[in-house]
Amino acid sequence: MERIAVVDYGMGNLRSVSKAVEHVAPNATVVVTSDSATIQEADRVVCPGQGAAADCMQALNAHGLSSVIQQVVHTRPFMGICMGLQVLLTRSEENGGIDCLNVLPGRVQRFESPLIDADNTRLKVPHMGWNIVQQQGASSAREALWHGIDNGSRFYFAHSYYCVPETAEQVAGTTDYGLSIAVALTEGSVFACQFHPEKSGSSGLQLLKNFVSWDGQA
Repeated sequence: MERIAVVDYGMGNLRSVSKAVEHVAPNATVVVTSDSATIQEADRVVCPGQGAAADCMQALNAHGLSSVIQQVVHTRPFMGICMGLQVLLTRSEENGGIDCLNVLPGRVQRFESPLIDADNTRLKVPHMGWNIVQQQGASSAREALWHGIDNGSRFYFAHSYYCVPETAEQVAGTTDYGLSIAVALTEGSVFACQFHPEKSGSSGLQLLKNFVSWDGQA
């Protein structure tokens, strides 16, 4: 039976994520864990997260999970969700600047204030609620992960900072919120998203279903 580890470092909507994964993978063993050995032995790994970058990095380090994540992202399918995406980048400007895991080259920066859209309407920060995601790029990974999800489907967001990847080749999805931002990144066996698939209805469940079937090949 396949084993799916949901990383528990004390931050994140773990129950909602684990229940959603269990729903789409009824034949798998889904375990919420902070144990390094359990994560390393899993067939695939999901890393949710919420809160501030400095707190997340401090919690990962305190649980001895930073190096574990840096290892497993190269050896099996790995999904980062919300802050679980942002900590994969090189550095975040949150909390005065904090080094992250440097799995995906790039940086995390705050939305401008005031944030104005093309119609000269002031947008609220944090970006919270439903928004359209445009699928980007062409690869076997993108085809597998977006399978059964219409381009332009809506997903649920809650964030004040956004990712700026080093290369466009990493970008698997974008959304518009005052500017076009990358909200899904993929590289190697990693797929990570800014939105919350566990809160995104049928499209989010389909994405999780696709992930638990994905072979991790780019």
